[in-house]
Amino acid sequence: MNQQIVEITERIIARSKDTRQAYLDKIERAKTGTVHRASLSCGNLAHGFAACSKQDKDILRGINHSDIAIVSAYNDMLSAHQPYETYPVIIKEAVRETGGVAQFAGGVPAMCDGVTQGQPGMDLSLMSRDVIAMSTAVALSHNMFDGALMLGICDKIVPGLLIASMTFGHLPTVFVPAGPMPSGIPNKEKARVRQQFAKGEIGEDKLLEAESASYHSAGTCTFYGTANSNQLVVEVMGLHLPGASFVPPNTQLRDELTKAAARQVTRLTLQSGNYQPVGRMINEKSIVNAIVALLATGGSTNLTMHIIAFAKAAGIIINFQDFNDLSDAVPLLTRIYPNGHADVNHFHQAGGMALLIKELLNAGLLHPDVETICGSGLERYTKTPELIDGKLEWVDCVEVSGDPEVIATPAAPFKPDGGLKVLKGNLGTSVLKTSSLRDGSFVIKAPAVVFEDQHELEAAFKAGELEKDFVAVVRFQGPKARGMPELHKLTPPLGVLQDKGYKVALVTDGRMSGASGKVPAAIHLCPEALDGGLIAKVRNGDEILVDGETGELTLLVDEAELAQRENSMFQVNGHHEGMGREIFGFMRRNLSTADTGACSLFDEGLEA
Repeated sequence: MNQQIVEITERIIARSKDTRQAYLDKIERAKTGTVHRASLSCGNLAHGFAACSKQDKDILRGINHSDIAIVSAYNDMLSAHQPYETYPVIIKEAVRETGGVAQFAGGVPAMCDGVTQGQPGMDLSLMSRDVIAMSTAVALSHNMFDGALMLGICDKIVPGLLIASMTFGHLPTVFVPAGPMPSGIPNKEKARVRQQFAKGEIGEDKLLEAESASYHSAGTCTFYGTANSNQLVVEVMGLHLPGASFVPPNTQLRDELTKAAARQVTRLTLQSGNYQPVGRMINEKSIVNAIVALLATGGSTNLTMHIIAFAKAAGIIINFQDFNDLSDAVPLLTRIYPNGHADVNHFHQAGGMALLIKELLNAGLLHPDVETICGSGLERYTKTPELIDGKLEWVDCVEVSGDPEVIATPAAPFKPDGGLKVLKGNLGTSVLKTSSLRDGSFVIKAPAVVFEDQHELEAAFKAGELEKDFVAVVRFQGPKARGMPELHKLTPPLGVLQDKGYKVALVTDGRMSGASGKVPAAIHLCPEALDGGLIAKVRNGDEILVDGETGELTLLVDEAELAQRENSMFQVNGHHEGMGREIFGFMRRNLSTADTGACSLFDEGLEA
């Protein structure tokens, strides 16, 4: 093992010693010596299986076979989740073949960030993660179930399902993916058209034509944003079947993997004699593996918050510094848009997850001695699923990358580090994704131009007021102020200005999309403006240093001058009402800081 990774893992274990033990004690108390439904009264149980077939009722009356919960984020609004419509029937049949029963325990909300980007609904996006976790808890609260299958893919959905899975850590749990849509127009072309529209060179008809050619069918969007980062993280933690993440939907291989996942969870229940509760299975090494794989692929910055939150749900304390230090130890091994021109289908075809895990294991960058839903050791995740004579088999992965421009080796990586830098200075602490930055854009020192809404920046751009070097400061976007919406509409105008030769950067207490790329963006700034962060004192013309090499984020204004300034006040301006935002006030007020997961679900703090 890489010694730096070992040392970081050891410090996480030491830091988490008390909270992890308390968690393990909790899930041990929740364990039962028989099926969980045995604790229910006759009236409880009668309600629990009232709608079941006679065959399933006969099984559930006994104590020898498991009842498996299906929790699904199916809806037609998310192309990634539309294929889940048919999964419950497939799963129920597969579980019945094992002698058990599967019941649809509950659906969870699932919003599409692609639809809500730049819209009022985006203010609910991050908070939807906590709602999903709570909805899953409601689904599992009936105490009928001996294991769970989680059906989710996209941005806040998988993290919410993971928080709930760790909360119900006494249950064996398997995650079931659905796969990406076929590749559409090249991502480089999509980005070019977006910038043409931002410059006023084309109209909405041409923009919609390009967007529709990119997002065009059922399946996950193919760029490497948060949704596909989720899939990679879940697989490397051993919660997917090996190689399942990026198999296309509506194929025989996809259906066979879904059936196999359903059968597999029954092999992990107490009744199987091979009890593997998910809370015991996922440990500090599993979490470090997730971060390493995320960094090695230049994954979504959203996961910096999500991993902290679901790790905390398992009693494991992670912080931004862990990401920073692991990034120093992990080379960048993939080029997937926005860190390159390829999409996840090209990544899958070049060797995909199996080859990536193999390369990372061989280089000593992943902990091999972890538990997975398929047993001990991560080595089995270097195999690829195939249909051989109609039967699902796992075969050795390719020896070398099918496209060295998409998957590299640790010996000759695309970059020597994982492309994530934690910036610190008098402005606070933030995260900067460097994996897709151009040479010469790692260090920006320029005057600030202050905005309190992404639409203000867009308007200033259209008015020609930003033809200069500057650092865009977009504040009052943090968890408590706005629920931390993604500021996706900033990407095209800032990209246009950068292409014109201006030195531009972004500093914000909000988030960028999981597809953030070439513009240096110091995001997730803590403390946020509404919590008294220094960003609330920044004025137009103040010089700011954003240094992705040394990790410095500094407002270059004399301390005596800053002491005389008053904090700017948050102007609600309707941001807390409309599109349901008015009913989320209790949650928004209780969100923790970004560096502690931006989470509202834990009674105690997430101090690291």
